[in-house]
Amino acid sequence: MIDTHAHIYAKEFDEDRDAVVQRALEQGISKILLPNIDLESIEPMLKTEAAYPDVCHSMMGLHPCYVNADVKQTLATIHSWFEKHNFIAVGEIGIDLYWDKTFKAEQEMAFITQLNWAKEMKLPVVIHTRDSIEETLSLLKQEQDGSLSGVFHCFGGSVDEAKAINDLGFHLGLGGVSTFKNGGMDKIIPHLDMDYLILETDCPYLAPVPHRGKRNEPAYTQLVAQRVADLREMSLADVDAITTANAMKLFGI
Repeated sequence: MIDTHAHIYAKEFDEDRDAVVQRALEQGISKILLPNIDLESIEPMLKTEAAYPDVCHSMMGLHPCYVNADVKQTLATIHSWFEKHNFIAVGEIGIDLYWDKTFKAEQEMAFITQLNWAKEMKLPVVIHTRDSIEETLSLLKQEQDGSLSGVFHCFGGSVDEAKAINDLGFHLGLGGVSTFKNGGMDKIIPHLDMDYLILETDCPYLAPVPHRGKRNEPAYTQLVAQRVADLREMSLADVDAITTANAMKLFGI
């Protein structure tokens, strides 16, 4: 099983990171993929990858919530890292209009810029969207020339949105929201295309039931997998096999 989106380099794990990784391995989570968010997260992320080289794999990108007036300078620094290190994806990138729309134009520019990096480097992208699915899909349609691949992480949308994402050749990342009783995903997950599903935690955020409201961690990927299995009336082993194969193919690991 693969946790395709985990911020275990975050300070929330500084006291017990070894134990967190060990618990994940004990639950059958063999890989933990680390998305970058800003300039400050690069060093702790790469240190975490170096500490667990067989388990952790890093991405490089600028998260939309960290886009500001200095975005061009920040992107130049982020881009320079691709020459120094092998990354499995460009991420996490995207558009977030939930907290603040001040830098909407800059967010869109950063998103398009990083999509173009992905095309040049033949890497998948990991997309963050919040209150921005229409804008994100519109820009992605413009940029999709057949060479872009990736995932809409933390998917919590409709069946129609899922189909629109899949039609562009993109995967859906399912996490803790899938287990929330009021999340509405119980009506969506049975209708999703299994060929495009991968699992994630987005830890330390969005812990699945029964840990909702507490710190999330990669070991809980299995709870997401079990929820998908229950809703689709499949075995946990089949969900594990399919989503792991999807993730390995997408990220080339």
